[in-house]
Amino acid sequence: MTSSLYPWQQDAWQQLQALRPRMPHAILFHGAQGIGKADFIEHFAQALLCEDVRADGHACGACASCGWFSQGNHPDYRRVRPEALEDEVADDGEEGEGAKKSAKTKTPSKDIKIEQIRNLADFMNISTHRQGLRVVVLYPAEALNTPASNALLKTLEEPPPGTLFLLASNSLDRLLPTILSRCRKFALPMPSHEQALTWLKQQGLNDADSWLREQGGAPLAALAQSESGGREETEQLLQVLANPGVEAALKAADKLQKAPLAPLVASLQRWLYDVFSVKLSGTIRYYPRHRRELEALAGRINVSRLMAAIKAANERRAIAEHPLSPKLFLEDMLLDYASSCQ
Repeated sequence: MTSSLYPWQQDAWQQLQALRPRMPHAILFHGAQGIGKADFIEHFAQALLCEDVRADGHACGACASCGWFSQGNHPDYRRVRPEALEDEVADDGEEGEGAKKSAKTKTPSKDIKIEQIRNLADFMNISTHRQGLRVVVLYPAEALNTPASNALLKTLEEPPPGTLFLLASNSLDRLLPTILSRCRKFALPMPSHEQALTWLKQQGLNDADSWLREQGGAPLAALAQSESGGREETEQLLQVLANPGVEAALKAADKLQKAPLAPLVASLQRWLYDVFSVKLSGTIRYYPRHRRELEALAGRINVSRLMAAIKAANERRAIAEHPLSPKLFLEDMLLDYASSCQ
């Protein structure tokens, strides 16, 4: 967790202060991945638990409560997130895009499980240590599996007094409508391109503009991707997308089979978005350095094939975390793409 807000979050922080006099029992913060949602809500959680909150709503950073919070052992605070994120050094404090891998042999779960929700019961039913709020932070909310979602819903339907839930989500459409209806929704905006670019340059990122564009304007995702060592893999994929063919697809699948699949599928989705955008309006959002190749593809692929390719990429994104065979997954994806471009 960062000790201060990101520059693009200042206005949202001021808007949030208006809720403090009459706090709902659950707030769902939502926005694009990689903009700092979880850092924002943990910053807010510390402020809510602070014993000497500042006039601007920020935590004092000096009281006993702030000391416990910064040490990760505040008795009135609980954080719920997937086991996989507990094994990462989260860039965003939220989605784990930048991350050190666990040394464990067993693959950590990417779900929030029912046991994690049930384990909150004792916490929510005992007296607070400082006679104030109990705060539960949960992210990303779309990681809740079905049993966990149902257990959380029951808690939100009968909220324990003195307990506030702060949730963060990248995708509201992946949450139960009944959970949405029981939370006060609070949108966290994307930074402007200039804000994000300035911040990335302050972090010392070279070629910041390209990284930022390729991550859709999300600065923390851009920084995490730059630190992940995946640039070579992304470039290999882009070369195949720019020059589609059967032989190139098979070679790329062989080379990339050990790479994380979800980022590769996301790159394909962004590439197809740019092809579609060029075809409709001549504009490019993600890969302006590949304008020549994108324009050539847009000129020869018909709309129906392009829409089918976009649909297929979206479907593959949903299963990219759990393929039966990474190599076969990539072969199928790239051969399907090459066929669409004929």
